[in-house]
Amino acid sequence: MPKHKPSTRGRRIWSSLRQLLDNDASGGLMLMAAATLAVGVANSSLSEAYFSARHVYIGPLSLQHWINDALMSVFFLLVGLEIKREMLDGDLSSRSSRILPGAAAAGGMLVPALIYIGFNLEDPTVLRAWAIPTATDIAFALGVLSLLGPRVPASLKIFLTAVAIIDDLGAVIVIAFFYSEDLNFLALAAAAALVAVLATFNQLKIIRLWPYLLGGLILWSLVLLSGVHATLAGVMLAMTIPLKVTPGTSEAAYHESPLQKLEQALQRPVALVIVPIFGFANAGVSFAGVAPSILLEPLSLGVAAGLLIGKLVGVFGTVTILVKTGFADLPATATWSHIFGVALLCGIGFTMSLFIGLLAFDEPGIQDRVKLGIFAGSVSAGIAGYAVLRLAEQKSRPA
Repeated sequence: MPKHKPSTRGRRIWSSLRQLLDNDASGGLMLMAAATLAVGVANSSLSEAYFSARHVYIGPLSLQHWINDALMSVFFLLVGLEIKREMLDGDLSSRSSRILPGAAAAGGMLVPALIYIGFNLEDPTVLRAWAIPTATDIAFALGVLSLLGPRVPASLKIFLTAVAIIDDLGAVIVIAFFYSEDLNFLALAAAAALVAVLATFNQLKIIRLWPYLLGGLILWSLVLLSGVHATLAGVMLAMTIPLKVTPGTSEAAYHESPLQKLEQALQRPVALVIVPIFGFANAGVSFAGVAPSILLEPLSLGVAAGLLIGKLVGVFGTVTILVKTGFADLPATATWSHIFGVALLCGIGFTMSLFIGLLAFDEPGIQDRVKLGIFAGSVSAGIAGYAVLRLAEQKSRPA
């Protein structure tokens, strides 16, 4: 019996789907879809099942904790791998290459935090959440940038990636110092000893991944017990994984180094599975009985203004000062309009902002106000940034 061959239309659909998933924008698009679906489900007849399912216990942790503490540890592992690679052998490997994105990221964290604090100075109970608008969602931001194709120079993507990676590093430090409580010093000491062992593996040129990954599972358990947020185990593990096999490694062998292999293996699952699952599990907000005036409350408004205005002022203002004073140059072939648009895109703080918001507050009502502020600020920043970059003038390359 002859095998059934897929129709031409079916092949076209499959080909289009594969192109979409291979596209740089796919992670951001999947996250957008997951967040939209979560909001839809939270405001449908399935809302009760949606909210109760997150609190179902599977073993020692609830489903939401498995997602936020375990799955997101893999996300943070990828973040750590990207930070290490960029710092050692990438676009942030030299001091001069770090100045502009590093300063822009710092400004883009400081100003949003000050704006949030300014809105909520009279309410000490919500000041704890000052870090929410300081984060940039690299998947969302790069997803929007990728939708513009050749309208923006490649140097702009490198600049945005560098700013977002340094921003992520800042967020990791903030989480470690400001959102860790009731420390278990014995578990913390054991975790530090295990990190030292994994670092020794690196020094001994052990290039098989399984000892690091096995150690990473134990490390995650110890960090979970220590009171430091468990996701930071992913970053700790990433710092111990070798980037190069030996000095003078060939280009081909370099791309087969443990860090590169693990980073490449994690990119698609994290972008297309883990982050969308996190978005779906945490983005659901019920609008039942929610008045539009909630967006004008200091908490929601502080988050939204911090993301939309704070990121723009912090990133664009810092770049302007450095370039005008001669300390740095604009990215190659980029214009001021491009920098303005990218500064707006830095205000898309979805994933990391949600994550920090969940660490800052346990009360569902307050969490919903935080989410509304994140939605308002991130969506506004994304639309405005896309519009500015779409209309931005191109700068010709030097002859």
